[in-house]
Amino acid sequence: MPAFAYAATRTPFGKLGGTLAGVRPDDLAAAAVAAVLSETSMDPAVIDDTAWGCANQAGEDNRNVGRMGLLLAGVPPSVPATTVNRLCGSSLDAVMIGSRAIDTGEADVILTGGVESMTRAPWVLPKPSRPFPAGNETLVSTTLGWRLVNEKMPKEWTVALGEANEQLRERFGISRERQDEFAARSHQLANAAWEAGFYDALVTPVTLPNGETFRRDEGIRPSSTPETLAALKPVFRKDGTITAGNASPLNDGASAVLLGSESASTKIGRDPIARIAGRGVFALDPQDFGYAPVEAANRALAGAGISWGAVGAVELNEAFAVQSLACIDAWLKEGLTDPELVNSKGGAIAIGHPLGASGGRLIGTLAAVLQERKERYGVAAICIGVGQALAVVLENLEVA
Repeated sequence: MPAFAYAATRTPFGKLGGTLAGVRPDDLAAAAVAAVLSETSMDPAVIDDTAWGCANQAGEDNRNVGRMGLLLAGVPPSVPATTVNRLCGSSLDAVMIGSRAIDTGEADVILTGGVESMTRAPWVLPKPSRPFPAGNETLVSTTLGWRLVNEKMPKEWTVALGEANEQLRERFGISRERQDEFAARSHQLANAAWEAGFYDALVTPVTLPNGETFRRDEGIRPSSTPETLAALKPVFRKDGTITAGNASPLNDGASAVLLGSESASTKIGRDPIARIAGRGVFALDPQDFGYAPVEAANRALAGAGISWGAVGAVELNEAFAVQSLACIDAWLKEGLTDPELVNSKGGAIAIGHPLGASGGRLIGTLAAVLQERKERYGVAAICIGVGQALAVVLENLEVA
């Protein structure tokens, strides 16, 4: 029994320490839940299960933030929920988990999505093995990357995410100029999409603690050009190419995707927006994570029974410009017809990358792009720290 996406929405994505800094992650999750349910006429009690993504889960997002988000949104306590953690891919993983349950007939309606407040991620201390240790301890940030690393891990696996992508740049010979051009394109396309009203139906406003309303992604810089980005200094190596301008920022936000079987349309009260046609997961050496979407997408396409030549749109999470370009270059060799099919409405470099929410954003944007362009198939793909990636193929039912 195939799974379908019926509705998708997200909050605007805020910058680290920005407009959403005062909003708890469970409240962000509740906002996305309430918004996606408002697009239906169903009784929320018919939801069979909830799969929710979150990468941190060390602060206010602890204790199953998916369940907390449902309760805060007013969903009946009879609706269950789990929170899943596949780091950057958490909400795309939630979509895949939910779609599998529908495929097997275990569920008819499943709510999926994810949340991340990177601003409110706490500092942590390792717990001592005995009380009152004499030495000092250091606070560790849980916002991003490796922390409290097991000393048995090989050093090459635990390099910083940016250093891993500098290694990827060396491997594929991707220039600083290409990275800055790609990053500027992301900002310009995201701004153009907002100005054209593309995101109006995909993004739900958030009411802030002060009563004001937050409506639009705040990290987009439409004035960005390759020339302005070229002036930024490398972050991870003195002679490197990765800067704050050609990598995704740290963000806060939430996304939600409502899934159901074909017959669930009567319960939900609307027609589906896309079919989950294929899924792919892949893993490799942790430091090579940026390149993992290449094979994840290939596997998702194989599951859908199509090739790259049939793909009319791609949403690839832009963790770094260099890894995005490496993936696109590989897909072009395998049959992707045009690099401009990738992130035509901007990407994470401009819009932002709140880890646990990004996968849901990709699904919602991809479904809308397929409908706008009247294309049948699209791919959503995301790289994941520690050497993994996920991908999903969507089919646009309007042209199926």
